[in-house]
Amino acid sequence: MAEIRQRKGKEPVRTAIVEELSTSEDEKPEPTPKQKPSTRERISDDESYSPWVDVLRVISFLVVASCALSYLVSGGETFTWNMKAPPKYMQLDWWKAQFRGPIYLTPSELAQYDGTDETKPIYLAINGTIYDVSSNRRTYGPGGSYRFFAGADAARSYITGCFAEDRTPDLRGVEEMYLPLDDPAVDSHWSAAELAALKRQERKEAKEKAHEALLHWVRFFENSPKYPKVGYVKKEKNWLDKEPRKKLCDVAAKGRKPRKIPGSEE
Repeated sequence: MAEIRQRKGKEPVRTAIVEELSTSEDEKPEPTPKQKPSTRERISDDESYSPWVDVLRVISFLVVASCALSYLVSGGETFTWNMKAPPKYMQLDWWKAQFRGPIYLTPSELAQYDGTDETKPIYLAINGTIYDVSSNRRTYGPGGSYRFFAGADAARSYITGCFAEDRTPDLRGVEEMYLPLDDPAVDSHWSAAELAALKRQERKEAKEKAHEALLHWVRFFENSPKYPKVGYVKKEKNWLDKEPRKKLCDVAAKGRKPRKIPGSEE
């Protein structure tokens, strides 16, 4: 029994050997290098290239850019540059005027541009500045609703509304259309000194209203893309002294109202 135990004790001890698999990146298989295209392949690719694809891309870009620019310039009116009133810098006549410089016309010369001669442009003047309104010949030409403005400096009529009667730049007394009418019964509520001071204030305010009324139309033509400025009216020195003072036209006179009694203002 002791031998048996001794023999068993002498038996070799079996151990399991586990081989560890290396996962090191250094032992990964190297990728196969790509072969460079041969000269023949490169020549074949160049021969198959067509420039028309790039041309089409450029044309497409220009079309899209043109539509976007047209929309921006026209203020959202059109994508195709089909504007009813293009900006001044896009009009040929405007550029011609820039290089030519302003023209100077006497009132009699200006009268020749009233639209009766279709070979000539239609000019109107306001406050001494001449504008070309040929783009709206239907309105400013013969038979048009604003034909009275053509061929003249009718600054006064822009204020009074008397187109036919006030075709003149003479603004003397035009502020009277904004003055209240005198009424002895009403005026008796003020002393003589108070009434005189009141009338001075009323006339001052009336002149300011007349000025603003004219300024509205001056700014209209200055800022209009349809009507380019072409020059100025040439007048004689002290021309106003030779003109008879105009009476307030009926339409403007009828708009005047009596002075209000103190405390009755609404």
